[in-house]
Amino acid sequence: MTQPAPHGHFGVRVLGVGLSALGVFLTAFAVLAWFWREPAMGFLIPAVAVSVLGLALLRASGRYAEPSHREALGAVLALWWVFPLVGSVPYLWMGGLGPLDALFEAMSGFTTTGATILTDFDAFSRSLFAWRAFTQWVGGVGIIVLFLAVFPRLAIAGRQLFATEAPGPTEERFTPHLRSTALAVLSVYVTLTVAAALAYVLAGLTPLDAVLHAFTTLAAGGFSPEARSFEGFGAAAQWVAVVFMLLAGTSFALQFRAAVSRRPGVLLRDVEFRVYLTIVVAATGVLSLVLVPIFGEAGVRHAAFQVASILTTTGYASVDFAAWPSQAQTVLLALMFIGGSAGSAAGGVKVIRWWIVAKHTAREVQRTLHPRSVLPVRVGRRVVPEGVLRAVAAFLTVYVGTFAFVAATLGLLGHDFETSFSAAIATLGNIGPGIAAVGPMASFAEFEPLAKVVLTFAMYAGRLEVVTVFLLFSGDWWRRSRPWRSRSPVHPGEVD
Repeated sequence: MTQPAPHGHFGVRVLGVGLSALGVFLTAFAVLAWFWREPAMGFLIPAVAVSVLGLALLRASGRYAEPSHREALGAVLALWWVFPLVGSVPYLWMGGLGPLDALFEAMSGFTTTGATILTDFDAFSRSLFAWRAFTQWVGGVGIIVLFLAVFPRLAIAGRQLFATEAPGPTEERFTPHLRSTALAVLSVYVTLTVAAALAYVLAGLTPLDAVLHAFTTLAAGGFSPEARSFEGFGAAAQWVAVVFMLLAGTSFALQFRAAVSRRPGVLLRDVEFRVYLTIVVAATGVLSLVLVPIFGEAGVRHAAFQVASILTTTGYASVDFAAWPSQAQTVLLALMFIGGSAGSAAGGVKVIRWWIVAKHTAREVQRTLHPRSVLPVRVGRRVVPEGVLRAVAAFLTVYVGTFAFVAATLGLLGHDFETSFSAAIATLGNIGPGIAAVGPMASFAEFEPLAKVVLTFAMYAGRLEVVTVFLLFSGDWWRRSRPWRSRSPVHPGEVD
């Protein structure tokens, strides 16, 4: 007899695992708050509630078949709302923020954007700042990557989840098994976080400041417990931040291969890394020409710091760059549209996509002279499939369209052009600060509720690479897809 396919609810199980994990995290912070003699109920009560709900969902999910791609997409899309919604409770309960502001801050944390609603940093306790930094650290490694490493049972259909959540068009997997891949990424991420914390201590930060800034540096997040970011820290701490921000914006897969092979030259043989490094050097040089006459020798440091911060979408500030000359701000705005490397913690469009666009454009120019020639697009020695070219074109179309929609909405609400333009790309690119009214020493608190809703959505869309999110606006998704219902098994290679 043929055995019937397992029956269950994949999406319910994913939510159950997510809520259970959040319960563990919140419980740990309740203990930390109690140890510091700070209010802990804002962590403890949601911890109990989501733990109970998570366990109930796990029990109700049952055994299930291999989910379709739509179900995997639905699980990821839902999870990236569940985490910020639950993560906003401590801000709402103990931080004095309203519901929308608390959600904005939590979404900014988990998406590693770093745009803040805070105006009074003295009103937040140490445990809340620690939670704020930790949400970025979890978001930086990728929620699904973390789950695959820690919860092996989620590895059923994990390949679909991993592919959906991983940022950027990655060229290859660097270990043969999915869970090994997740563990490798996590090992690089944790090792660099520990190294950054130790380096910050040696540079003069207190142990707590060192840990919190290590969390948000490697996450390319930029949340700082200091209202003026890195401005109050010394030159040594700022140079440490530059190094680790650049590492956070480099593919973790590439770093893993370089570490395992013990050959740093692996980095320089990678096309994307070479282009990434070239952009860093060129932009730092141009900015230095503008800033050295203003800051003297420190101008080179400020140039390197802000190039690393903006390109990797971290969003730290060594000085208020909203007050810089327009030439310097133009460089930073250009970097906001680039982003870091694929497979890193950085947000934005990603260097590899722009490189593919450049190569594709060069091919089309050649075709005007040789219309019958076969001219494959290559990245290094690899031929880029036509499907990838179409995917990159679709991504850029949706990305630019989303940016234009957010900027236009802010403009129609009465905000000036510089604020609207930079706030749109700062949130969609998961960068954090912009210029004008949303500069690095300002906040997003003055925006009206509708603007905050739009900006919160922009952070969410940017973290999930926009195209995935806009499937929700497709009529075909709602007509043909019911991502939370169980389905029959999907065979390898089947397209749903």
